[in-house]
Amino acid sequence: MTMEAIWNGSIIARSENTVQVEGNHYFPPASVDRSVLVESDTTSTCPWKGTAHYYTIDANGERNQDAAWYYPEPKDKAAQIKGHVAFWKGVTVREN
Repeated sequence: MTMEAIWNGSIIARSENTVQVEGNHYFPPASVDRSVLVESDTTSTCPWKGTAHYYTIDANGERNQDAAWYYPEPKDKAAQIKGHVAFWKGVTVREN
């Protein structure tokens, strides 16, 4: 099964090897189009995954603030998503 993340007409990520956690597909780092991601200063904390860091998506002339997140140093129970990127805020994640 190939999963895609799409926003504003751009395919931001595509992978056959996402990791699904709490209903979100986490895309491996190499499957994400880094050219549309802008580092954000935003962080949040999950009690079992650790500290999430965010990206703003900049695609086709529009920005979607903090619409992607990742765990650079997750806690041990979430080690399988280290560096993987997940999406929300209007980003469509679908099977293709």
